[in-house]
Amino acid sequence: MVPQVEIDGIEMEGSSQTHDGLNGNHKESKLELFGFDSLVTILGLKSMTGEQVPTPSSPRDGENISITLGRPKETGPKLGTMMGVFVPCLQNILGIIYYIRFTWIVGMGGIGESLMLVAFCGTCTFLTAISLSAIATNGAMKGGGPYYLIGRALGPEVGVSIGLCFFLGNAVAGAMYVLGAIETFLDAVPGAGFFRESVTIVSNGTSLPMNVTTMTVSTPSLHDLQLYGVIVTILLCFIVFGGVKIINKVAPAFLIPVLFSLFCIFVGAFVAPRSNAPSGITGLKLSTLKDNWSSDYQRTTNAGIPDLQGPIYWNFNALVGLFFPAVTGIMAGSNRSASLKDTQRSIPIGTLAATLTTTTLYLISVILFGSLATREELLTNRLLTAEVAWPLPAIIYVGIILSTLGAALQSLTGAPRLLAAIANDDILPVLKYFKVTEGEEPHLATLFTAFICISCVIIGNLDLITPTITMFFLLCYAGVNLSCFLLDLLDAPSWRPRWKFHHWSLSLLGALICIVIMFLISWTFTVVSLALATLIYYYVSIKGKAGDWGDGFKSAYFQLALQSLRSLGANQVHPKNWYPIPLIFCRPWGKLPENVPCHPKLADFANCMKKKGRGMSIFFSIIDGDYHELAEDAKDACRQLSTYIDYKRCEGVAEIIVAPTMSDGFRGIVQTMGLGNLKPNIVVMRYPEIWRRENLTQIPSTFVSIINDCIIANKAVVIVKGLDEWPGEYQRQYGTIDLYWIVRDGGLMLLLSQLLLTKESFESCKIQVFCIAEEDTEAEELKADVKKFLYDLRMQAEVIVITMKSWEAHMEGGPQQDESLEAFTSAQRRIAAYLEEMKETARKEGKPLMADGKQVVVNEQQVDKFLYTTLKLNSTILRYSRMSAVVFVSLPPPPLNHPAYFYMEYMDLLVENVPRMLIVRGYRRDVVTLFT
Repeated sequence: MVPQVEIDGIEMEGSSQTHDGLNGNHKESKLELFGFDSLVTILGLKSMTGEQVPTPSSPRDGENISITLGRPKETGPKLGTMMGVFVPCLQNILGIIYYIRFTWIVGMGGIGESLMLVAFCGTCTFLTAISLSAIATNGAMKGGGPYYLIGRALGPEVGVSIGLCFFLGNAVAGAMYVLGAIETFLDAVPGAGFFRESVTIVSNGTSLPMNVTTMTVSTPSLHDLQLYGVIVTILLCFIVFGGVKIINKVAPAFLIPVLFSLFCIFVGAFVAPRSNAPSGITGLKLSTLKDNWSSDYQRTTNAGIPDLQGPIYWNFNALVGLFFPAVTGIMAGSNRSASLKDTQRSIPIGTLAATLTTTTLYLISVILFGSLATREELLTNRLLTAEVAWPLPAIIYVGIILSTLGAALQSLTGAPRLLAAIANDDILPVLKYFKVTEGEEPHLATLFTAFICISCVIIGNLDLITPTITMFFLLCYAGVNLSCFLLDLLDAPSWRPRWKFHHWSLSLLGALICIVIMFLISWTFTVVSLALATLIYYYVSIKGKAGDWGDGFKSAYFQLALQSLRSLGANQVHPKNWYPIPLIFCRPWGKLPENVPCHPKLADFANCMKKKGRGMSIFFSIIDGDYHELAEDAKDACRQLSTYIDYKRCEGVAEIIVAPTMSDGFRGIVQTMGLGNLKPNIVVMRYPEIWRRENLTQIPSTFVSIINDCIIANKAVVIVKGLDEWPGEYQRQYGTIDLYWIVRDGGLMLLLSQLLLTKESFESCKIQVFCIAEEDTEAEELKADVKKFLYDLRMQAEVIVITMKSWEAHMEGGPQQDESLEAFTSAQRRIAAYLEEMKETARKEGKPLMADGKQVVVNEQQVDKFLYTTLKLNSTILRYSRMSAVVFVSLPPPPLNHPAYFYMEYMDLLVENVPRMLIVRGYRRDVVTLFT
């Protein structure tokens, strides 16, 4: 018999591991070749569903993962499509607006514009339902409904901002439904009111002034609405506190009377008028339909009763704001996503079925009501549906009250779960009190929702509440449509929704309709709702915790980067579009504490190479050793380096390379780092000042190897001498920035000096350009040419031409006193001793002269010539630039067939006694241009 192992409720047939095997005594397994236990695969699958399972970073880390065997943990009851999605959506959509406002809307807008209104709003919710279906079927969905979908698609900031607004919309909608139920109850039972009121209204049926009439209408008192509304809200909260089981039992009791009341309304419309019907109810007549086809917008009281002196003037835009809550509620099912058995099946079917059902019902009702009663009856009879209903109006009163209370119940059920889902993601610490564990009811979130609902009930005016609900719901719908639009347009490999009846154009159309509706209703409410969402967005950005959900914006950034990379191509970048992309060698030599991944001043210097923060730096370091043994150390070092970059506020990325030697590692990274024209173009490193003091004999060969690799790879080089003294961000420098422009470098030295001037620490400095020339050079002509060149480049600098004796003139004139002469003679002695040692080794081994593992040819006269050149340049720098803020000098290339030790002696003599120097070598491209 094939053994079975059950792991957290998942049965694995054919597993040859027993319980003892889990504790370390592994038996033979078919998966042994892969080096992973089958349990690790199960853990991997769990992590894909969103459960918090620590993912092993290597096979070694995953060996001691504890697995709980046994039955899965009990969770709450799970709902199907009918009770979990269709019924909640239907109850939320079929509410107060249909029963006590829809006939009034038909009377005000007429049949034609009412049909357009229903179609317009229905199209918005239908397109949103399609987008919702696509996102909901793209993977496993946890609690939170639209918040979960929007947050995972557009990021935590957008998700939390829209999610909180949608939560407020649901909480306020609960108040709207409660007020509607109480208003209906007080109209049906006038004696139940404690503060009954009546108003006198003035109306005019025609355009003639003499036809003005007055009438007295009894209306429910605001205080009665407040009193009963608070009581009913508290009772509904007790039901919500009972949990999903109680709600499921109560929901049919609310829905069945609603369906029966609808049946009675339709039957009553066909049998009207009855004997006791008001004169305004004509029955279904074509003449009534024609009379009511066009609109008749007019002024009304706050209760919606026509009044020539009323404070409210209605138009189509206002009707959209009033009616749109009648089509909201499509998110009622997705709000309870944590309680659904199969979200990917139930949400699309249940939501679209409820949307199509209610939209069809509204369209038919427009024609029925418009053909049933006169316009005056439609506008003044607030409960015309009850007057029409067969056989008794009382049935409709009961249906209206239960439908609105059912919708309120769904709102008070969905809103707390939405808030709890936002809190559980732990993005906003301020919401930590609303967290709940899986299977628990969000009691504290329910109390908070009830508080908001009661506060809105106390306002008591239904028509003032509905525009607020409309904006919050529309904001959520626009977010769902934009999420689907972004995911569908980018079409990432992970975007594979089971719902195929969608397209990015439909989502974009749905989002545009939502935005149009928002501005049609009210510019003021739109601006307020967007401002609120924006404030929440920025609050989350500042105070919230990062949630790496792989949102669509990151995919959009990726696609944009690819498009930009393709547009750049592989052609040479024009100088006017050239940006420095420094490749910064963090710790190639020198002593740093183990917990310091980079020299503290290196990031400060990297920021000096950017203009207003534009550009990117790549910080890299090399770990000597074997990659298989040091891979984990490299990951830890990369994390430390990334933290350092963030701490120094330097825009860049961190890379750690493991290689047998530093030279091999650098040679690999300089060849492979970057893509296309986004490859790093400048290698930045610290000058190895301590190589002789610390007797680090391997540094010269490594240093020369790196410079030669940069020359071969066509990379510019910037070597920083005196990095310890480099000024910080707020250390203001004075004096000059001196450039010793010896060879043509494409203008890199000039550009770097200009970039320094843009930084606060160097903005008080001035630039001096020193041109080194032979004695027989026309100095004035050279100076004029350089000044003209700098003028055309829009660079302000003082030009100084300095003549220098050639080596031959030096030999003819004899030795001269110089400040660095002692360093010169010391270098000569060290080079001579090193050369003698090389010759002695070559004689003993019977081989040619060797250095750094290769054959070399040493011309002693040429060595002295190189030493003299660096001596004179160093003396010139000390003479003219001793007090300068920073000195730029051209980097001489390592001479061919010279030992690396000799080159380090040349460089040491060049930088002698200069406190702060940048040694620069350009690459065979211009980085500045004369042209605009």
